Formats: sequence, structure tokens, C-alpha cells
Amino acid sequence: MSFRGSAAMDGSKKKEKMVNLVWRPISTHSSSVVDSEAEAQCSKSSGVSEEVTERGVNETTSAGKHSVSLEVGSSLMKFIKGKEGTTQMKIEEEMGVKIIFPSSRNEDHITIEGGSVDLVTKASERIATIIDEVVKSPSLDYSHFVSLPLAIHPELVEKLVNFQNSILGNQSIAVDETTSVAVDLNANSETNQVSVDIRSIPIVSYPPKAKETKSSTLLDLGIEKSIFIKPSTFHLTVLMLKLWNKDRLNTARDILKSISPSVMDALDNRPLFIRLKGLDCMRGSLAKARVLYIPVEEIGDEGRLLRACKVITDAFVKAGLVLEKDANQSLKLHATVMNARHRKRKDKRKKMVDTFDAREIHKQFGNEDWGEYLIQEAHLSQRFVFDQSGYYRCCASIPFPGEHRD
Repeated sequence: MSFRGSAAMDGSKKKEKMVNLVWRPISTHSSSVVDSEAEAQCSKSSGVSEEVTERGVNETTSAGKHSVSLEVGSSLMKFIKGKEGTTQMKIEEEMGVKIIFPSSRNEDHITIEGGSVDLVTKASERIATIIDEVVKSPSLDYSHFVSLPLAIHPELVEKLVNFQNSILGNQSIAVDETTSVAVDLNANSETNQVSVDIRSIPIVSYPPKAKETKSSTLLDLGIEKSIFIKPSTFHLTVLMLKLWNKDRLNTARDILKSISPSVMDALDNRPLFIRLKGLDCMRGSLAKARVLYIPVEEIGDEGRLLRACKVITDAFVKAGLVLEKDANQSLKLHATVMNARHRKRKDKRKKMVDTFDAREIHKQFGNEDWGEYLIQEAHLSQRFVFDQSGYYRCCASIPFPGEHRD
């Protein structure tokens, strides 16, 4: 959290001095369990290093008011305001300060004004505590992640599209069981007879109507289109990140770019191919699945992929950008194809169904060979935002070795 300080002056008598304020850092430790997308189960074991931030604030003091500007991140503004502004009002009343929010959603700073440095400092510390609690809770979702894009392979995308279509089937409206024939009727007024002409009228045949449509059966199993991963976003996840302000995002960009040589070394400067084969369930049973994924095998089984991922994860952990609970989890690379957490709730009054029955899907695709693919690069990807190709917005990237096999 960065900040800038200033004070209003009366007349031309200005007294300027340097006041060093020690600001409590936002902790990256998380003691609560955050139920994130199963893909977020991908972080490598390591300790989280905390950095104590001590910065000098240029303060001009007088009988006027003091102010400090804090970079908190636009995604955290609502937590400082609280429901209907209650949190903001409580801080202002108890601390004797005024909190000013930016007029634009693109701005990351808030301003705290008070009658003294002490009041401004205490209010800033209170806000830091609020942010600390929010960051380590499910209230603030992961904003970015390090990904290994797989959607760059058109043949794989096509297989995923076919996979989805084969499960979802044809959702068109069913027709009657009887065969229908289109005819042209011509009435003769003199003979009172009707002639039937079918020579130029095509005969259309429809399949028998099933007793129960496929769509209703899928819904009973908890299966619908929204829980399928979009083929254009298909990827492997290395680790999840909460980058709630520009400083943290810029730091993450710099880290990824800086470790490119180390990642190349971990890969022995040789191309890395993976094999995608089968289907598996992340947690629980196939009857009540939450996440269905394709297991990943490194061709050659030399451990180069895991070594490269460890280089990436360790660098982000060292910078304090990874939550402790994520840093302490072992890395399990997987390619998610279905996730119940993505389900769109049509009726908010009804409880969200958080599982689906994957037994029949597993019977059909449990031994599917999805193919072998080259890992070409690592991305710092932004969640919920997509580029023209349909993949997550790339904030930074580093290449992996060339496009040929040894």
C-alpha cells in the first residue's frame, strides 16, 4: 500500500519537516480456508516472506489539516466503505478524519484528512487492518494467475468443443412421434373434389419423441453448459494471485519477466511436450463431482515442467504475492474441463447446486487420448477479462524453448 502526504497551509508562514511513519504491511497470511475454483489448488510448497514497509512521508505541518493518500486498489474500495457506507462513517466518527474516495473507478487511491498526523496514521492503520482481513478471506476473489496456455492449439480446442457437444447433445425441441408429410390441397368447385399434389413438396421425417428429453435428464444430473470450461480459455494453472492494486500487478509483471532465464535453465533450454489423457475427479466421488479434469503427463518424465513451475512459484512467494495457504499446497498440474463452481444461478432464491454426476461422462471419456502438445509460454493472466482470441488477458509473458522435438 503506497501513500503520499500533504497539509494545508495558512499564509506564507510554512514550516516543513520530514515525518517518518511506519505503516503496518498488509499481511499475506491466511488462516481461513478459501473455497476457490479447483484450479486454484495449484501452488507449490514454500514459506511466505512478509516485507515490512517503512517509507518516509513528506508532511508539511501547521495549524491546518493533514492528509495522506493511500493506494488500496479499486477492488477494495467497497470494503472500506462498507454496506451503505457504514464502515467509512464509523472510521470517520471514531478517528476524527474524513475519507475521500476517487470519482473514477480506474483510480486506486483514497485520501484521509485529519487535524493531526496521529489521527491520519491511526485511521490508515485501521484501513490496513480491514484490507488484511478481506485479502485472506473469500470476500476478495483471486484476480490473476500464472497460466500455461493450451488453447493456442486449434486441434485441442476442436476436441473440447466436440466433447461438450457430445454430452450436451441437440437441445432442440422434440416433435411428435408420427411421421409428418407436407401436402398441397387443391379444391375443385365444380366437382366438389379435393386433389392432393405432393410432387414438389419435400417429405420431412422427424425422429420419435423421447419419453424424457436429454436436456431434462442432464439437469437432473446437474449438468448444464455453464459448468463447462470454455475451450478458448483452456490452460494449466501454476498458481493463483490476488493483485488488488497497480503496485502489486507491476511487481508481478517484473517478477515473471526477471525469472525467464531461470525458467529456461529449469527446462534445460529444450522444448517441453505434455500428453493429455483420460478424465479424473478433483475431490469427492464421480457421482457428486465438483471438478472434472484431464490429467497431465510430461513426455519423457524428466521433471522439467515441475522444476520450471517451482522457479515461478518460489519467485512470487519470495515477493510476498502468494497467500500462505496457497504457498503451502503442493502443485498438481491439471486441465479442468468441468467445474460446478461456474454454474450460473437462474433463480437466486434457490440453493446453488455445487456438484454434478460425472459417472457416465467418465465411462465414455475416462481413457480418452486428447493428444500431445508443446508448452510454448507462461502467462500472467487476468481473470474475468479476455482478449480477441477468447483467452484471458495477458499482463506479461515469458517464452518456453522452441517448437521442435529433440
